[in-house]
Amino acid sequence: MPKAKYNIVYITAKNKGEARKIGKALVESKLAACCNIFDNINSIYNWEGKTRDDKEAVIIAKTKERLTPKLIKKVKSMHSYSCPCIVSFPISSGNKDFLSWIDKETI
Repeated sequence: MPKAKYNIVYITAKNKGEARKIGKALVESKLAACCNIFDNINSIYNWEGKTRDDKEAVIIAKTKERLTPKLIKKVKSMHSYSCPCIVSFPISSGNKDFLSWIDKETI
């Protein structure tokens, strides 16, 4: 496996358009090698004293662990939510060729 450590970053967005805009910016800036977008996700949550049931889109970004803080900053600067969901999970193992590809596609 390559030497760099890798993360999956889970991000919610208000809709597919916002998710695509954020995902494209992350890939073009080389903060993520790839972003998958899942549209029409049901999200049930409490916000500002009310239980909400909304449709959202989800972005799953693949990146290097060391780029995660910059990625989070970029997403927050573009996001329409005042408190966007952006959480990172370490990749403990995987296809070494794919992980090497992440190295090549990110800064």
